[in-house]
Amino acid sequence: MNDFPVPDPLLRAVVFDLDGLMFDTEVLYQEVGSTVLARRGCEFTAELLDQMMGRQSAKALQIMIDYHGLDITVPELADESMEVMRELLETRLTPMPGLLTLLDALEAAEIPKGIATSSTRDFLDHVLLLANLTDRFRFTLSGDDIEHGKPAPDVYLLAAEKHNCQPAEILVLEDSQLGCQAAVAAGAYTVAVPGGHSLTHVFPGAKFIADSLVDNRIYRALNIATDS
Repeated sequence: MNDFPVPDPLLRAVVFDLDGLMFDTEVLYQEVGSTVLARRGCEFTAELLDQMMGRQSAKALQIMIDYHGLDITVPELADESMEVMRELLETRLTPMPGLLTLLDALEAAEIPKGIATSSTRDFLDHVLLLANLTDRFRFTLSGDDIEHGKPAPDVYLLAAEKHNCQPAEILVLEDSQLGCQAAVAAGAYTVAVPGGHSLTHVFPGAKFIADSLVDNRIYRALNIATDS
């Protein structure tokens, strides 16, 4: 399509969410939640997942504790959950379709990129190390780096600062409703890339809803040539 609207102002940088956007970790989080709750005779429901999705790790775990009235602290539940998650990551960490191709294209076009996730710094660094992607980003921001997590705009305002751009000059790729709310509130050019559970989410303010990271509209928005 030749009638794709040219972003104004032109986009100068990209920021990726992590979970469910770069890697298919949402299904792993569901397994972790199911495992730790099953140990306590509880169920990890779709309603609970909706309440937790996209939030900073500590807040998400507190929601789980409150939802089921668990007799455990957030740090204790975090340690137990991470132990289960690390075992899963060793064999089941999978990049989302189109991620590596998009990273290559951004580097070829000399468009800088960063990561802004609600996950902890330890988790973010571990995932990037396992995927051999640690050195491919200008910066990485975790939920530990900000006070107010998504849907507050703080992490994307900080990302724009790290990119030395105005928020409107960065393209944000997000899979969740809360993440998109944060990016839209920051004034970023926001693209929703839902998958799995987030296919039921709504994304008011997003410029468009991409089919996946392969979607040619992402490349067009960044003025990167594609084969099709």
